[in-house]
Amino acid sequence: MPSSEHSNFIEKFLKSFYNLFDYPATLIKEKIVEPNQQSYPWYHQKFRRVPTIDQCYNDDPICYFEADQQYKRDRQVDSEILSILRQRFEDCMVYEAPDHLEKCKHLLQQYEDGATDWFTKYGDLGAYHNVKAAYMKQKHRMVWERRHGPVGCGMKED
Repeated sequence: MPSSEHSNFIEKFLKSFYNLFDYPATLIKEKIVEPNQQSYPWYHQKFRRVPTIDQCYNDDPICYFEADQQYKRDRQVDSEILSILRQRFEDCMVYEAPDHLEKCKHLLQQYEDGATDWFTKYGDLGAYHNVKAAYMKQKHRMVWERRHGPVGCGMKED
């Protein structure tokens, strides 16, 4: 690279044209973005955890609403995690074909475990359900397991 005292007119013009766009972007990054990153390092909105439905009083509709919104966010996150696991398995199947049954077995097991856990928590609730319905499902499952043993292993003998 030639020194600045020996540079020609075109090089000076290109450098000034570059600085015309680079200087404002660098200024915004250094003066606005980076100072705010230090105090708040997240770009996405981070919600605080609210009391769950079992911690709400019966006459507190605000608490019920917050618990329901938290439940919907958690369900969305769990659904996205399950979707990522399914996509990883499908990508592995495409990439490793025809030996995908052997090479992608661990990904299939992860997906099946995740799907089982998702269905245990959210399955059979219908399209329009809320946190109270999910809580009642969990309560009924726990009562069943206390009386009859784990779900899926048959009823225990008296």
